[in-house]
Amino acid sequence: MKYKLLVLDVDGTLLNDAKEISKRTLAALVKVQQAGVRIVLASGRPTYGLLPIAKALELGNYGGFIVSYNGCQIINAQNGEILFERRINPEMLPYLEKKANKNDFALLTYHDDTLITNQAGNEHVVNEARLNNLKIIEEKEFSTAIDFSPCKCILVSDDEEALVNQENKWKKRLDGVLEVFRTESFFLEVLPCRIDKANTLGVLMERLGVTREEVIAIGDGPADVPMIQLAGMGIAMGHSPASVKVCADYVTDTKENDGLAQAVEKLILAHVRAAQVPLDALNAQSKHALMGNLGIQYTYADENRVEATMPVDHRTRQPFGILHGGATLALAETVAGLGSMILCRPDEFVVGMQVSGNHISSAHEGDTVRAVGTIVHKGRSSHVWNVDVFTSTNKLVSSIRVVNSVMKKG
Repeated sequence: MKYKLLVLDVDGTLLNDAKEISKRTLAALVKVQQAGVRIVLASGRPTYGLLPIAKALELGNYGGFIVSYNGCQIINAQNGEILFERRINPEMLPYLEKKANKNDFALLTYHDDTLITNQAGNEHVVNEARLNNLKIIEEKEFSTAIDFSPCKCILVSDDEEALVNQENKWKKRLDGVLEVFRTESFFLEVLPCRIDKANTLGVLMERLGVTREEVIAIGDGPADVPMIQLAGMGIAMGHSPASVKVCADYVTDTKENDGLAQAVEKLILAHVRAAQVPLDALNAQSKHALMGNLGIQYTYADENRVEATMPVDHRTRQPFGILHGGATLALAETVAGLGSMILCRPDEFVVGMQVSGNHISSAHEGDTVRAVGTIVHKGRSSHVWNVDVFTSTNKLVSSIRVVNSVMKKG
């Protein structure tokens, strides 16, 4: 596999206008991870606001990461460990508060599951809290109330000209002290010095031993430009400003047309070969799913044949000590499911439609059975697999027919 990391901006890239991950995008990103590519969520959102998205994408099962606060933290999605962190010196807060008050800007920061602000009624502040499922705490004496070092602060105003003026002044005055840039027409963000998505992504790449050529980064806004330029393949969304598109190697479709999924399907999934399917990773990732609970392990996979084993033990036997027929059917569906996924095009996914089995002989507790799935029919809308299950002495236990329906994403 050419690429090892897929770095995704969230709002405007991963999420559509409804702030949702589309079915097509979710299916593509799960398949990408199954092919051995790790996903990194790189967002201006606080860590707390990204956790539900990481869970929906199953990042914890596939070794993914979260880069939050536009680069202030790197989080291991598997265990929540903070791998990297930078924070603002709290001595700077009175100065930020003074400028905010002078211009009647709202000022906010984050702490765990709360958003702390001097203007709780501000529309943009309320929306930011709602977006990240945060509780709002109003503190009129903002800098006095903050007894911790924040990852970032945001000045908020509908007066875009005033924010631009403040941004320009601070870029000169705070150079080498703090990073200042607008992420929305109404948001002026303040971060620790030398922090942005690209610099923090560089830290993660060095930690993982990943090169630029092994990274794809996708985004839609000015804050994404550094990481788009850092990546070996930098991609801009179709609705991005021209200033972002000109910095990208490739421009995909818009978020409403599943531009992210289209890019992933074309640049990653279209090049996945059966020989590259990481069986060890699939087995490890499925340990808490039905497959793992039954002890099923993939042992071989190509476009025409898939094999797996399953122990006959307390999880898979009947009360009298012989292999349960239902467990055998689950084994067959597991084998045929992987086979059909390998056969699918990047814009397709499969669902089980029918399974029927003939149980011929028994397997006893203490044995390990082996399932061998072979493709019988490769249709445009369906796949038919024959799965034979054998004991360790090659006695045929069951012969099972599995039919999978092939469907288009979207």
